[in-house]
Amino acid sequence: MRFTETEIDGVWLIEPNVFSDSRGYFMESFKQDDFEKHIGEVNFIQDNESKSSYGVLRGLHYQKGEWSQAKLVRVIKGEVLDVAVDLRQSSPTFGKHVVMLLSEDNKRQLYIPRGFAHGFLVLSDEAIFTYKVDNKYNPEAETSLAYNDPALNIHWPVAESSLVLSEKDSLAPLLKDAYLFK
Repeated sequence: MRFTETEIDGVWLIEPNVFSDSRGYFMESFKQDDFEKHIGEVNFIQDNESKSSYGVLRGLHYQKGEWSQAKLVRVIKGEVLDVAVDLRQSSPTFGKHVVMLLSEDNKRQLYIPRGFAHGFLVLSDEAIFTYKVDNKYNPEAETSLAYNDPALNIHWPVAESSLVLSEKDSLAPLLKDAYLFK
């Protein structure tokens, strides 16, 4: 696997070695010792998966305080635009974001540490998105950040009229009103 830290400290692009032949392919999608060698110790406790259709924008989600979660995300079917926003007030990249194209073809993964809001936009007809987390889900700690906050200046490559959002995501607060990490 190739580990490349992005322009935001703590966010890593992970590209697996893929071995292809006439039968298909083989790859290691996660290897604890390689992960810890490059990124550090993380204890993933749960795997999650979602299926979405074109134009679905899930996010920007995160959990507050002690319930914050680190994530290792990837796409096993389709293509998404994946976004992580730094909500760590003490970070020199506070309010900045990383954008990565993740797909079944490129097999890239993105590691997002605690202290970030995360979301993705489905660019293919359908996408199956999977991710590991290092902390339990607590519905009382769940919150989100407005995907279209002008202060974030995230370019979503689907017309606003074609986006499919949950009610919660359409009502999410702006960065200036959001819960932030120290």
